[in-house]
Amino acid sequence: MVRAVLLGLLRTMRPHQWVKNLFVVAPIFFAREVFDPQRLHVTMAAFALFCAISSSVYVLNDLADLEADRAHPVKCKRPLASGRVSIGAARVTGVGLMLLGLGGAMLISLPFAATLLAYLVLNIAYTFKLKRVAYLDVLCIASGFELRVIAGTLAAQVPPTTYLLVVTFLLAAFLAFGKRMHELAQGDGAVKQRAVLQRYQPQAVVVLLYITALSTVAVYTMYTLDPDTAEAFGTTRLGFTVPFTLFGVLRFLRLVSNRGDADSPTEQMLRDIPFLVNLALWAVAVTAVLYFG
Repeated sequence: MVRAVLLGLLRTMRPHQWVKNLFVVAPIFFAREVFDPQRLHVTMAAFALFCAISSSVYVLNDLADLEADRAHPVKCKRPLASGRVSIGAARVTGVGLMLLGLGGAMLISLPFAATLLAYLVLNIAYTFKLKRVAYLDVLCIASGFELRVIAGTLAAQVPPTTYLLVVTFLLAAFLAFGKRMHELAQGDGAVKQRAVLQRYQPQAVVVLLYITALSTVAVYTMYTLDPDTAEAFGTTRLGFTVPFTLFGVLRFLRLVSNRGDADSPTEQMLRDIPFLVNLALWAVAVTAVLYFG
């Protein structure tokens, strides 16, 4: 019984979503400071704390959407909605994760803790109000990724680059619009479960999806070809990683265009072999260029 509850709580924490918190690691990676033990240790601690806070948000979200999830054909199987995890246990877990995340952040630095708190406040506002406002909900999601990057720079004390911040925002907006497109493709059932979809124009979502897709690839390409980038890294070979970025964007577009049986495009990505192989190749290529080129 205890084991089942613990597994249910773990599932409610959405550990598969922790991959999004790798954006906390991006600043130290692109600053070529991964092999600095002190910066690496504090960055990994920041990553872990972001995982705690983001998981607390997922627990809070399930508590807030409990009745809607129970009426959903897929979400009704979630531990809280199905009754495998009690409301009391979920509340204790959510509060505990918040205290752990914010308390640990204070040990790193006050600016980092303030950024983590801003992320938490943004997501609480999103859960109870902002996710019901069309297009503003996407802006909130993109802002959450921006805060991850900013938190990473503050934790490791490395300066953020304009390109990193812009690409992060565009990529996050692209992924968010992709999720909305995926949901709209599910038909009336999805609209009933997420009321904000009624305020979206499918044609507008498609246009914004492709605009953010093209912008993401374009800005990343500009970054790799910028003379300042070549000077900073001592090589122009970073441009060779652009095809991986282009393939990843195109693959995601294909995934969100299919109805599928996944709850979100993120779940589809995490089990799509071509996407994962391409992501791994991109990571290897960028690492080779930045650290061994």
